[in-house]
Amino acid sequence: MPYPDEFEGFMINELGNYKDFKKQTFKPKVFGDNDVDIKIECCGVCGSDVHTVTGGWGDAPTPLCVGHEVVGKAVKVGSKVKDVKVGDRVGVGAQVWSCLRCAQCKNDNENYCPDQVDTYGAPYPKEADPNETVSQGGYASHIRAHEYFVFPIPEAIPSHLAAPLLCAGLTVWSPLVRADVGPGKHVAIVGLGGLGHLAVMWASALGAETTVISHSPDKEADARKLGAKHFVSSGAKDWAKPLAFTFDFVLNTADMTNRFNVSEYLSILKVGCRFHQVGLPDEPIENLNPKQFMANGSSIGASHIGSRPECLAMLKLAAEKKLFPMVETIPVSEKGCAEAVDRVKKNDVHYRFTLVDFDKAFGK
Repeated sequence: MPYPDEFEGFMINELGNYKDFKKQTFKPKVFGDNDVDIKIECCGVCGSDVHTVTGGWGDAPTPLCVGHEVVGKAVKVGSKVKDVKVGDRVGVGAQVWSCLRCAQCKNDNENYCPDQVDTYGAPYPKEADPNETVSQGGYASHIRAHEYFVFPIPEAIPSHLAAPLLCAGLTVWSPLVRADVGPGKHVAIVGLGGLGHLAVMWASALGAETTVISHSPDKEADARKLGAKHFVSSGAKDWAKPLAFTFDFVLNTADMTNRFNVSEYLSILKVGCRFHQVGLPDEPIENLNPKQFMANGSSIGASHIGSRPECLAMLKLAAEKKLFPMVETIPVSEKGCAEAVDRVKKNDVHYRFTLVDFDKAFGK
């Protein structure tokens, strides 16, 4: 194994050839005093990985190793690292660095730092790495991240179930808690997939009355199992009319908003409430008109992952209440990465994939 000078990963060399993963070596960023090296045990497969390698979200540097739901063991820690020690089981989500100095970083909004570095496909600023190395993700033997973005994994959560929480889980947790979702609130979750099933689980656990809105009627049993009190089929004619002025918060986890009748979704909000996006379509939302928001003073927004304090609170709740995602596992390999990405693209997963058996692929 080439570690520590190089890491190995399953990489895409051309966007669009999204099933052509090759096992290759790559150089990580220069190791810093606050960095942690993690030998990866498993990595979740996120919709972001698919949108990236297919080119749906635009250009990205190649060769590229995706994956930002990483769980493994810390094998090296920098001299200034305080909260991680060698041997700890830890996780990394969709961010590996921020300046930690700006107003956003100082207010637990480091996920909105203008200089933040995504876990893959983002160049480091010179202050973090004089080589301005492009970050590489978790379909790999190791990952290197600033300690602030390395999270302890509670013992009660198995690794393959912890991995999807680090991006998907946090992505829906953050907007829910920032919207003060809890007892007395009525929340709608649009879409019951990789993001949506976690959103239903969190909203219900936080005490909200939770409704699932889905175009797949056959998912009602899963929705109720996850804690939803109500299920609405968005394929039914005039489905939104009985729900006018019903919800305090609508969280859209589907990545096909460009095909929605957005006015229907806005109409189900109470006055002054928000339709919030975490599912990001490849295409823009056409014909969005300010007049659509006037009938109830509604608004539309979006968010980007979550903060460290939010992640730690989420993992604590998951461990205490045994709240785990629905996960299928696939051994990591060129074939396994291709299968996972292709099946996520086709929505052929119930409801998340975690790539496992990293020791077999990369050695112990």
